[in-house]
Amino acid sequence: MSTSSPTIPPDVAAHVLFHYGRDGGYQAGSFTTALLTAMGTADPSNLDRLAAGFPEYVAAITAIHYDPDGVDRLQDIAAGRCTRCKNPDGPIAHAGLCEACARPMPLDGVA
Repeated sequence: MSTSSPTIPPDVAAHVLFHYGRDGGYQAGSFTTALLTAMGTADPSNLDRLAAGFPEYVAAITAIHYDPDGVDRLQDIAAGRCTRCKNPDGPIAHAGLCEACARPMPLDGVA
């Protein structure tokens, strides 16, 4: 398996949530639905091959399959909430974090 972690966009999170019957998602088109079915049944070698073309979907599939908090994290991403503080006040920066969580203030208070 690949060790990179691409950022999962809100629409990708929503498609994967819907595919697995979880709240917070919506149905993808027919190609993406077939792709999600293939990814859900792929062995690690073939999943790596699919990740070359669809890294965000593979990251979301991996999260929902193997991360104990994966469903909650995908629901936060799909809803546009920060995955750390759960704040819906954007803008959301890299990796699903709000700007405040993405650049926290140093402990000495000097930026």
